[in-house]
Amino acid sequence: MFLANALIWAIFSVLAALGTFLITYEEYRKHFPDKKRPLKMAAQTALTTFAFFITLFALFTAVISLF
Repeated sequence: MFLANALIWAIFSVLAALGTFLITYEEYRKHFPDKKRPLKMAAQTALTTFAFFITLFALFTAVISLF
């Protein structure tokens, strides 16, 4: 059961990170003339989003398993 939940959370975390990357890259691309800086900033934001959601789901699982 835990493995199935972890797989679902990983999939949704990746989708959230991908969506974050696409949105932030499009916005940053408009403000910077070079392509490397917006790409790096968008990747950092996506990685932060992924880490946030994985941590949130892990904490949620730990709290739910107590009950």
